[in-house]
Amino acid sequence: MRKQIAIVLACGWFNFQVNAQQSPQTVEKANKPVLLRPYLPTTMPPVRSTNSRRLNELIRGGKLYLTVQDAIALAIENNLDLEVDRYGPLRAKWDLERAEGGGPLRGVTLSNSATNQAVSGQGVLGSEVSAGLASGGGSGVSTTAPQNVQQIGPITPNLDPDFQNTSGYLHITTPQPNAIVSQTSALIDIHHVYNSFLQEGLISGGYVQVAANESYLKENAPSDVLNPSVFPVVQITVAHQLLQGFGVAVNRRYITVAEKQIGGARETFRSQLLNTVASVLNLYWNLVAADDELRVRQRALESAHKFLDDTKHQIALGAVARSDIYRAESDVSTRTQELALARVNVEQQEGLLKNAISLNGTADPLIDETDIVPLDQVQVPDQEELPGLRDLLARALAKRPDVVLSKLSDETGEILALGSKNILLPTLRGTYATWNIGQAGTAVPGNGANPYFVGGLGNALGQIFRRNFYNQSARLSFNVPLWNRGPQADYGIDQLQLRQGDLIERRNMNQIVVDISNDVIALRQARARYTQATDSRALQEQLLDKEQQMFNFGTAQISDVVASRTALLNAQITETQARASYAHARVALDQVLGETLEVNRVSIDEGLNGRVSQESKLPETPANK
Repeated sequence: MRKQIAIVLACGWFNFQVNAQQSPQTVEKANKPVLLRPYLPTTMPPVRSTNSRRLNELIRGGKLYLTVQDAIALAIENNLDLEVDRYGPLRAKWDLERAEGGGPLRGVTLSNSATNQAVSGQGVLGSEVSAGLASGGGSGVSTTAPQNVQQIGPITPNLDPDFQNTSGYLHITTPQPNAIVSQTSALIDIHHVYNSFLQEGLISGGYVQVAANESYLKENAPSDVLNPSVFPVVQITVAHQLLQGFGVAVNRRYITVAEKQIGGARETFRSQLLNTVASVLNLYWNLVAADDELRVRQRALESAHKFLDDTKHQIALGAVARSDIYRAESDVSTRTQELALARVNVEQQEGLLKNAISLNGTADPLIDETDIVPLDQVQVPDQEELPGLRDLLARALAKRPDVVLSKLSDETGEILALGSKNILLPTLRGTYATWNIGQAGTAVPGNGANPYFVGGLGNALGQIFRRNFYNQSARLSFNVPLWNRGPQADYGIDQLQLRQGDLIERRNMNQIVVDISNDVIALRQARARYTQATDSRALQEQLLDKEQQMFNFGTAQISDVVASRTALLNAQITETQARASYAHARVALDQVLGETLEVNRVSIDEGLNGRVSQESKLPETPANK
């Protein structure tokens, strides 16, 4: 009674959960305006916690009716290992997006700062700087070089545009021991600094930067010509590597690898899917064999009981001795124990298969209380038509995921070696900058300000765009490491690893040939053993029938009948095991050839989605009509 209640409650809970079935794993960017979207986290549904609807639909009367295809479909939809592996291709896509952003592992962008600095020509201190009487001081409105991150090969420039702004609001009081210039004993500056720049990395190995800085100054010096004043600067800088770090191929190597890894992640998942399907097939045929053995032992027990009744009848007629009853009863006891062990074996095989086709396995009461009824039987063909070893090897090389992944590994190794080869070169960096400045402010009466500079920020910006005060600079920076042992060693290690990879691939190829040959031989041997077991079982049936007839006529001993019955039982068990061994050998050959998915009509896309389009139908049996 408790079993039926548990099934009813579990079915109700399952129906409630399945209505809110989660969608397959996917990562989506926020559905917000384009300007906000880059700064919002992505969303992803929670992990699936319920089995697919198919599992519930195949249960009738406390039994789960399964064909081979249904078992495979349930594993694709509910197997926990596959559910974990589905995140691999998603991770590969986001790795590509990360690589397309450029930069080191976590992206180290340029930084800037704004503190007190005397701008040449602006205010008292600026006049002293302009005249060479003082230095600018401070770190000022400036940019610093990118930080170095340890990795073999050049660091790809940050390919995402980067905008930065630093604004400083300063109140500075400076003692004036010599008040000739400032005409005050304490110079008080109100200084506003606005520093902005936009930088874009170049995949060829450099960057372009546009910087716009503005300095506003108001001070208490009577000697100022313009007070307050503004001093804007607009600068364009182009920096590029000309030897080490130069070239699209070397700077794009991680992007290229990430693009290939998308295909690699798909092949990795295909490998996991192939292995999962093969594992489910083996579990299914193990359960079929266990059920077959259970039925054989049930028939053996029934036959033992019948033989016990016949023996009692023969004893009553005086045809056999009374002591023969003990042999018949001992045979019944043995068959009873064997049947109990067979039932335990079936339960064990059911538990293994349930864990493979369900997210929660036997922890789900619906699954735990359900018996599996396999509907398919192993079909052994009359003839085994297999092509030659060379043709089988060609098929394996074209379809095995590990062969594809091995080739992909070689390709990515060659691509990454571009980095260790490039760092053998010296460093030659070229930088060109052009900038324009402007200055304007409020004229201080009596100080003879040039009318051209009188005005506000608009006047100063006009000077910039008219390029009235044009500046430019060009620099070459050259660095030659002597001996260069570190880069030489890195390149040598990469080449050694590539050569080792070539040898390992050749060794794996030889092993594939051996595996195919062994599995072909195993399949042929399994088929021969099955044929022999079938013939032996048929012969034992005939012998038992003859011994039974002779025993009924009193011309045979009970020990002869028991021995014949035991021999027949062993032959039947051997036949069952031989049939299961053939099924496992067939699965192993398909697996070593990489054809498991093709043979069982499994789609890689359905595997990735976790949903099989093929519908499952219960057989027309009295139990479910």
